[in-house]
Amino acid sequence: MTQQVKRAFKYRFYPTDEQAAELSRTFGCVRLVYNMALEERTRAWYGEQRRISYVQSSAALTQWKKTEELAFLAEVSAVPLQQALRHLHTAFGNFFAQRAKYPRYKSRKKSRAAAEYTRSAFTWRDGKLTLAKMVGPLNIRWSRPLPKEAEPTTVTVSRDSAGRWSISMLCEDTVSPAPATTNAVGIDAGIISLVTLSTGEKITNPRNEHRDRARLARAQRELSRKAKGSYNRAKARVKVARVHARIADRRRDFLHKLSTRLVRENQTVVIEDLTVRNLLKNRSLARAISDASWTELRSMLEYKCAWYGRELVVIDRWFPSSKLCGACGTVAAKLPLNVRAWRCGCGAVHDRDVNAARNILAAGLAASACGDGVRPQWESSRTGQSSVKQETQRATAGTSASSEGRSQHCSHGRRRRDHRLSDERTQGR
Repeated sequence: MTQQVKRAFKYRFYPTDEQAAELSRTFGCVRLVYNMALEERTRAWYGEQRRISYVQSSAALTQWKKTEELAFLAEVSAVPLQQALRHLHTAFGNFFAQRAKYPRYKSRKKSRAAAEYTRSAFTWRDGKLTLAKMVGPLNIRWSRPLPKEAEPTTVTVSRDSAGRWSISMLCEDTVSPAPATTNAVGIDAGIISLVTLSTGEKITNPRNEHRDRARLARAQRELSRKAKGSYNRAKARVKVARVHARIADRRRDFLHKLSTRLVRENQTVVIEDLTVRNLLKNRSLARAISDASWTELRSMLEYKCAWYGRELVVIDRWFPSSKLCGACGTVAAKLPLNVRAWRCGCGAVHDRDVNAARNILAAGLAASACGDGVRPQWESSRTGQSSVKQETQRATAGTSASSEGRSQHCSHGRRRRDHRLSDERTQGR
């Protein structure tokens, strides 16, 4: 069954000198309005314990435009300025809901230069886009066509640190589910092999950052030698940014191709709930883990599975996928990272990554069958006895549980959740 989704299509474009100047002024005004509104909200919250709404910030913007010092704000389109206030309001909403940290000020050198235009601030006609207060349409390189009869509802213009101009168009698109299949795959993320599949296939990590490490180091050395605030330092900073952009583009392209292939070939995809933020604290592996970009791969799998009618199962982060014997269900006491193959007491010899991927698949199928333990279980993380692990040990040991036993196991998980919820209500959580 087809579904309507909002999809962003990003393209490179090359503005004229007049257009580049107008967009640069818009970027500066957007940053200034965001920072001033953030300062007002911060002073009101910490000084008076008072929250400022979006309507109040919008009224303050109108007063700022009437002052002599900020009269230049009226020279650019008002829509990107209003959108900056909406983004700030959303950021504060996430902060008060404890979903994000306190909003930070936008920096001229470090923050992303962008401006968002809604439907009232641009003209889309005959495949040409013209922004408000701008002469002539933008010179866009159409690397791929927009969906038929699709019209952009929101346009975001940005310029990255490498000086590249991009435009992102948000359109309504129709997505059809992929052909149904019975295949299921477990994925074990790694560094030498980016992912190892339960089928035994190992996909080598392209190590994009490592390939350009010498070029990046040379550009950074040249940057460090330039005097701060000089024009030559600004040019050297752009060279460093171009190397980073090259690495990021190659990484993103590889992950898109890999995630699309996994979603097309399998009906069920099972992954681990990795805490990448904690793994990055390992100084020996932080650089390699960042280059692997496991979080971005998971994000791609999530929205592509939702688009194409696939099931994505995320198992508990504490599940011992590498140390669990897939033949007898025994969990090894210790398994250092340098051990890539190990022998169980039952005589089975396991490749560390392939065994982990197969155990992940078994855990995901067991959890998906009874609907328990798919997401991280905080209670079971402390006790070490989640139902996912219990069910997986039965599956990997080769014991086929009867439908009655599986029903009892699922009802046990439901009873345990009911007891936990009743305890939380009693404690007033």
